[in-house]
Amino acid sequence: MIDEEDAQGKLAELYKKLTEPWGGVDNIMKIHSLNVPSLLGHFELYKTVMRGRSPLSRVQREMIAVVVSAINHCKY
Repeated sequence: MIDEEDAQGKLAELYKKLTEPWGGVDNIMKIHSLNVPSLLGHFELYKTVMRGRSPLSRVQREMIAVVVSAINHCKY
């Protein structure tokens, strides 16, 4: 993975967009740092699923994600 301070070019631009309030980029996104098109794809999928038009509220979607992560024993 490429850390924020080592990112250059398009990756650095994307990292600026993906920087969280805590000041960094989540590792789930940084795992794509060696493949910028993959990072873009992951971001677009996440954005569509979590923020796109849906009969479910954002809170409901987040709750579903938490339950699925717990069932899958995901520590993220």
